[in-house]
Amino acid sequence: DIFLTRTAEFAHVVLPASSSWCESEGTVTNSERRVQRVRKALEPPGDARDDMWIICQLAKRLGHDWGMPTAEEVWNEVRSLAPIFAGMSYARLEKEGGLQWPCYDETHPGELFLHSRLWKEPMEGMPAPFSVTEHDPPLERPDEEYPFQLTTGRRLDSYNTGVQTGGYTSPLRRGETLDMSPEDAEQLALMEGDPVRITSRRGSVVAPVHLDRSLREGLVFMTLHFQDQVKTNVLTVDYTDPKSGTAEFKACAVRVEPVRAGARADRVAALRDPDTSA
Repeated sequence: DIFLTRTAEFAHVVLPASSSWCESEGTVTNSERRVQRVRKALEPPGDARDDMWIICQLAKRLGHDWGMPTAEEVWNEVRSLAPIFAGMSYARLEKEGGLQWPCYDETHPGELFLHSRLWKEPMEGMPAPFSVTEHDPPLERPDEEYPFQLTTGRRLDSYNTGVQTGGYTSPLRRGETLDMSPEDAEQLALMEGDPVRITSRRGSVVAPVHLDRSLREGLVFMTLHFQDQVKTNVLTVDYTDPKSGTAEFKACAVRVEPVRAGARADRVAALRDPDTSA
């Protein structure tokens, strides 16, 4: 790993790796399916080593001497085993600034649209397979004790637990909040920034309220970006999808309570009888 993250702290041994975007040679594939060259610009600091060096050294200590192949040699092995990359030589990637997979041979231009063969007439290859799936609702539903459904996710300016994005400031970053609809906030006599306690059947955390008009009533939202301040995943269910193993972080039942109960009572009274608020 390149950082001693919370996950890395659980490991018995952490091998200091190089930063792949500037300290290693190789390729990178983005979400557009575009494969591009990555070029080494800096030497890794201290005892950090390139991933390939680490893997080859581990193999050697386990009795398999792979030598020290270059990044291009490793990529060519990938091309020989995965037909979708077969036409992507280093020379082509350099010349064309990247190619989109699938790219089956050196003359193939790469596919601008994935599965475009399905729209050709006549269609090439087999039709796309579809299967019927029965709806499986969330394991935990809101009820009288926990009337809100919490869903978790990401915000634009942060990435996962912040290992890659927490080191710089952003005008969009505001720290952790409980996002809720203005209608729900009004029912609870809450205002922007009010601290609240969010409680599920597994635990509770405290965060300020943020009013979000895009949320429907009964639905609240938090992120997983600021685990050092607010451990959002204390709230989520300990359940995974039986087929994919994916954790069900997107739905759990919670209740929301103001931290300063006295202030809430005063505000409720003021809302009910504005003449007494003075």
